[in-house]
Amino acid sequence: MARSAHAYVRGNTAKFYEWLKTASSDLVPAGPPIWICGDCHLGNLGPVASAEGDVEIEIRDLDQTVIGNPAHDLIRLALSMATAARSSDLPGVITARILEQMMEGYEEGLRHPDARPGRSNATASVRIVLKRALKRKWHNLASERIKDVSPTIPIGKSFWPLSAPEKREIDKLFGTEGVRKLVTGLHNRHKNDEVRVLDAAYWVKGCSSLGRLRFAVLLEVGKHRHREGRFCLIDIKEAIEPAAPRSSKAKMPRDHAARVVEGACRLSPFLGERMIAARFLGRSVVVRELLPQDLKLEMDQLTREEATAAARFLATVVGRAHARQMEPAMRDKWRSDLIRHKSKNLAAPSWLWSSVVELIASHEMAYLNHCRTYAE
Repeated sequence: MARSAHAYVRGNTAKFYEWLKTASSDLVPAGPPIWICGDCHLGNLGPVASAEGDVEIEIRDLDQTVIGNPAHDLIRLALSMATAARSSDLPGVITARILEQMMEGYEEGLRHPDARPGRSNATASVRIVLKRALKRKWHNLASERIKDVSPTIPIGKSFWPLSAPEKREIDKLFGTEGVRKLVTGLHNRHKNDEVRVLDAAYWVKGCSSLGRLRFAVLLEVGKHRHREGRFCLIDIKEAIEPAAPRSSKAKMPRDHAARVVEGACRLSPFLGERMIAARFLGRSVVVRELLPQDLKLEMDQLTREEATAAARFLATVVGRAHARQMEPAMRDKWRSDLIRHKSKNLAAPSWLWSSVVELIASHEMAYLNHCRTYAE
């Protein structure tokens, strides 16, 4: 988080939620209560594969998903794009253009919720990562995640050995029909394939997982099938109460893993169909297979052209994810609410500009204080 202001913004979501709680209702428009990402920053979008093998850019992290105000996703994405631009030494006028392009892309997504994102409209970096995702196979995923293509998980810095109760719970979980259906549901497998646990370990994965259950499980699917899809890596992640503000009248699943899965199904269908909610040692967990095609967008250094084009493209993805949950009349009303208070010289609404300016100022001060503490 001390590497740059952009990294700090990405890693300190709590600061964003604190601002939302104090933001004036006149500043942030109240959108229709729908499922939102809750943490819609640049790194949480990227290529995601479906069970049928298709690949699209979707929201790829739904830990904070809630039924809430869609404007919060817009502000979060705008803040992320703005700090990425600042970390790339781009002038402030580019931030204004980023917000303009974001609003145009988001409105396009609201108008055409069922359209597939036009890859020709994506930036070069997005097209490159999509092309790379389509070419990836099991050995790419295995080399990155477990550092080897052999069917074992290496115990060390990233993976710790399981306790006896954890081993028993792994065997119990992967003996259930729900997990077996999840694993055999991909297009290159058969529903009657045998599923066998080869190895498992506790997964030490980032500061967001500290104090939470996180496991990696290596499976063999269809022992006698010599084809892609024979081995797979399963991620078991504890779901906790979200910090993202939610609609006071919204009815969401009380179980947090069920909430994450439902939010994923609404916002990112490719990802949602590959996840299930389960219990592990009395805690709520999300179980999903990691596919080679699932990648994170890395845009730490942006050119002027990339910054504005990426803002438009990614906002279109978010707009469609929101719009698919709305009736046409609701979409039209939300579009009209969004564009109120447009200035003569800036095509982005004043509420979005003011929100980003306030957030950048507060995060910049917090970032410098964080760096001072880190240096000490």
